[in-house]
Amino acid sequence: MKEFMMLFRHEPNPASKPSPEQLQASIKKWQDWIGGIAAQGKFVATNQLGFEGKTVKSNKVVTDGPYAEIKEIVGGYLQIKADSLDEAVELADGCPILQVGGHVEVRNIMTR
Repeated sequence: MKEFMMLFRHEPNPASKPSPEQLQASIKKWQDWIGGIAAQGKFVATNQLGFEGKTVKSNKVVTDGPYAEIKEIVGGYLQIKADSLDEAVELADGCPILQVGGHVEVRNIMTR
């Protein structure tokens, strides 16, 4: 099996203030989706990324924030195992980020 990375992209809404119940419902959707992948033996790792960061450019310029030039951010990732890119894309189906207007970028992880 090969390894793939799913990057979860969305436009943050700083005005959004979900209730504790809404947060729990969202967390459960993510747990259920990731749990389904884990149940197939295809889960490797995951984590949510923070909103703060810096971007380092080749000319030694450091700017605030990841992707300061665009509105969209990478909010997290999931590393999985799959037989092919097509299978990895199929596993992305049902990702909770898709229900809120975000999208999933699926990339292969290169090995040497």
